[in-house]
Amino acid sequence: MTKEYILDGSKITSLEAFYDQVSEVLIPDTYWGNNLDAFNDILRGGFGTPEEGFVLRWTHSEVSRKNLSHLETIRQLEKLLESCHPSGEARFRNDLIRARQGQGSTVFDWLIEIFRIHGAWGDEAQHHVRLVLE
Repeated sequence: MTKEYILDGSKITSLEAFYDQVSEVLIPDTYWGNNLDAFNDILRGGFGTPEEGFVLRWTHSEVSRKNLSHLETIRQLEKLLESCHPSGEARFRNDLIRARQGQGSTVFDWLIEIFRIHGAWGDEAQHHVRLVLE
């Protein structure tokens, strides 16, 4: 039987709050980098999540979608610009301009894309991660 985890989207008010939910629900008592790359690694298994895959049920996902919209994206892109490598600066600045115009992908979209990569039709489908938005 496939292991199932439940994220409470009503508690996800920022990207950091998403990371808190991941820490609490998916990999309690495990240190991880609390960033998008590290989250991607968690979905590969071996950090406390089952190597054979799992289901992640994201309740109140519409609340999360609203909280992780362009305003949160602007905040995260501004943080990234403070510490990014110079080679990524132009891209982050362009993304920031678009986010300020209410365009482009949001933090919520970034997370969904990471899940998609590990899902049935993604480039890393062998990880068998299934996301259910509720």
